[in-house]
Amino acid sequence: MVNDNWLKLKDLEYRNQQLYCGDQSLTELAQTYGTPLYVVNEDLIRKRYRTIHNIFSNRYSKVRIHYAVKSNSNLSVLRILEEEGAYVDAVSSGEVFLTKKSGFTSDRIMQTGNNWTDEEMQYALDNNIMINLDAISHIHRLKKLCGNSNQQLPILSFRINPEFGDGHHDHCITAGKTIKFGIFEPQVIEAFKIAKECGFTQFGAHMHIGSGILNITSFKKALDKYFQIIRSVVEELDITFEFLDFGGGIGIPYRDSENPLSIEKYADLLISKLQYECETMNLGTPYLAIEPGRYISSEASILLSQVNTIKNNGFRHFIGIDAGFNTLIRPVLYGSYHEIVSLLKTESDESIIADVVGQLCESGDVLGKDRKFSHLEERDYLAILDAGAYGFSMSSTYNSRPRSAEVLISRGHANILIRERESFDDLLLHQIIPDRLKIAGGVENHD
Repeated sequence: MVNDNWLKLKDLEYRNQQLYCGDQSLTELAQTYGTPLYVVNEDLIRKRYRTIHNIFSNRYSKVRIHYAVKSNSNLSVLRILEEEGAYVDAVSSGEVFLTKKSGFTSDRIMQTGNNWTDEEMQYALDNNIMINLDAISHIHRLKKLCGNSNQQLPILSFRINPEFGDGHHDHCITAGKTIKFGIFEPQVIEAFKIAKECGFTQFGAHMHIGSGILNITSFKKALDKYFQIIRSVVEELDITFEFLDFGGGIGIPYRDSENPLSIEKYADLLISKLQYECETMNLGTPYLAIEPGRYISSEASILLSQVNTIKNNGFRHFIGIDAGFNTLIRPVLYGSYHEIVSLLKTESDESIIADVVGQLCESGDVLGKDRKFSHLEERDYLAILDAGAYGFSMSSTYNSRPRSAEVLISRGHANILIRERESFDDLLLHQIIPDRLKIAGGVENHD
């Protein structure tokens, strides 16, 4: 069984043998809204944001917490964070669109571009947001677009690749010599020089080394290289920075044997380094920005699913559920581990070791291998923990299975559906059948 104290860190506990999230019975939510179901805990989102913001702002006067939208872009999640005063880091025009719809003003949005198109640059300019580039060739294109539309030059940042990265999986390491992101040291001065020559006057500098990091030593190594590069830029080009962005990457404990990263030690590392470098380089007092996504959203959502099959094929036990990698792709994509627990806590001497598998026509549709369960029956419910980051946001309709619903819970408020479950009709949206292929009484075009 998962450690009860570890569960409480995630606002989960068993009451009368039933698993609760906050003050909500998860069994009741599953029965009311159906499964698979993402349950979003508003209180925990606010708590995580306030914790990291307060720890940093108590140590440094100018702090911006840029929530990484890609981790969870649900409009209600964004509204909660907008109310808390967060900034956002967007990585696409679509994310800029969603954050604007959620009430974020332009001065609280930065878009970090990767292989930008001119259309994406123009959209960022039209929305008057901060722009973070990761290729020198984009500078002249951005300048030209500003001239063509007679728009003011934006605050411009460059993504620096410190040649070192870390993360919970190779695909989540976002810095290093073989990684597509950012600008390496020999090109950084050139980038800022060209930007100054093009008339840009307000600057930031950005770094992001990877995701799911629990080892603070990794951040220290990258910071040393980052500030070495910043020092060279300041000395050669006399640039004043509006902000220095250290990126995201803060991991969370997915296993009950793991401990969370100490945010206090993380803040002490970043801020002591920043203050020292600001003093020795005469940088003034730039804003300090960090980009937590997973830290804020992951533990705040769980995925509920119902057991529909328990099978022993003579070699292995399988627990078949109504979720799959169409619902949560992290286990198959990254080999990620998520604790999977029963909503009913039972004391039994009988137990099985089984693989938890989904309904997709794929052998790789495995959400958890070699998991231990006691007294589990078909029609029981399971909770897949820590699914709020890169859960729904990476889900799909593979095998033509409509995407799941999402419900928001909060103490003192009634739970409320914040995303309807998709229907079969939603699978038809935006598909167009040529007239010559239509059949009498068949499906009409949908848009």
